[in-house]
Amino acid sequence: MIEIKNLTKKFGEITALDNLSFNVSDGTVFGLVGSNGAGKSTLLRVLSGVFQADGGEVFIDGENVFENRRIKDRCFFICDYPFFSNADTIEKTAFLYRSIYESWDEEYFNRLCETFPLNRKQKIINMSKGMQRQSALILALSTRPKYLFIDEIFDGLDPVVRSLVKKLIITNVTDNNMTVIIASHNLRELEDICDHVGLIHRGGILLEKELDELKLGIHKVQLAFNGEIDENAFNDLAIVNKSRNGNLFNLTIRGAEEDFMPKLKALNPVFMESLPLTLEEVFINEMEVAGYDINNIL
Repeated sequence: MIEIKNLTKKFGEITALDNLSFNVSDGTVFGLVGSNGAGKSTLLRVLSGVFQADGGEVFIDGENVFENRRIKDRCFFICDYPFFSNADTIEKTAFLYRSIYESWDEEYFNRLCETFPLNRKQKIINMSKGMQRQSALILALSTRPKYLFIDEIFDGLDPVVRSLVKKLIITNVTDNNMTVIIASHNLRELEDICDHVGLIHRGGILLEKELDELKLGIHKVQLAFNGEIDENAFNDLAIVNKSRNGNLFNLTIRGAEEDFMPKLKALNPVFMESLPLTLEEVFINEMEVAGYDINNIL
């Protein structure tokens, strides 16, 4: 289990993480989303022991992460730009990892190399961005980590490989109880594999919920009226966003359908439809509530 308690990380006068607190249960896929510069990558680096926290604590399996060799052996971090030296190939890096990670799985490594369309003897720096990410994932999964931290893993991958990556992540979570935290702006891909989502803004956590609970807690509703309608009629609803085109209203409402639908029906619309929001729509609405300029998102 991952426990983050009042975590703070600063770079000079910039506070990248500000009193951040939440937990991640074992065997889950946690999606980390947020605006540019929100602190997602910094958090992953603190979790993996690359950065030391300036305040608060991070515990993995009940132990502090920083400079803890035993805990680091259970973790693997794939950063947004995986680093490889000029001479590194998949084979050479695997030779190094065999000596570092006690849980290295040679059979699984060979299977992954056969699954991905890569040349394990080619210099990784000569590969495309997407192929470099595939190389990093092959090596990471071959260490059989209990905790896998990934930053923008889907960037540069074609649709077939993206599907393969998601399948491998889900399989490892299901079969090996691996815990995964993925930071990404690709919300559509996160929606396919995440159990939980955490929304970070300006170094703090805006919300942290199960994905299904999050999507069911906010809805978009379209209503059409035959004749004029007083806009004050919606005042007793938890309206997050509202737009109007003549007598057609588009509402984003927070809450359960059984609470707000009867109130809307009482207004006698000629047409009404309620739809759950996508993860991207939830993200945009929550960021608007937080005062973030929508034109700068993604």
